[in-house]
Amino acid sequence: MSERSEKAVALFKEGCACSQAVVAAYSELFGLEAGAAMRVSCGLGAGVGRLREVCGAVSGMAVLAGLKHGAETPDAEAKRATYEAVQRMAGLFRERHGSIVCRELLGLERAENDPRPSARTAAYYKKRPCAELVADAAAIVEKVLL
Repeated sequence: MSERSEKAVALFKEGCACSQAVVAAYSELFGLEAGAAMRVSCGLGAGVGRLREVCGAVSGMAVLAGLKHGAETPDAEAKRATYEAVQRMAGLFRERHGSIVCRELLGLERAENDPRPSARTAAYYKKRPCAELVADAAAIVEKVLL
């Protein structure tokens, strides 16, 4: 595992959302200060606002693809390059885990309606694959974007 992958996992284990851990570990390589990275990616955690939709680690990869390939003005080529990177990374993630959907990755039947984040306890880390998902997303970022 690379130093930045380890940083992403450490950030997650310190209480960051999966999305924040992935984005903050790499953001400065793409010109975004770490604090801004934490704020901009916060709402993507737990499958976007704890809706258990697209995994936050996958959403974090998409944010980084936009930082690398996106443009500050409407630009079809920048969108194409960004979407291509996102699709490649999501495909690699799906190959490894069978899904990019949070609730499916966690084995949940339905989304939760409670916006409160789960308490980060030893039991939480034992039953959730999220640290591994963050590590895999980080490895995919390195393979595709770096």
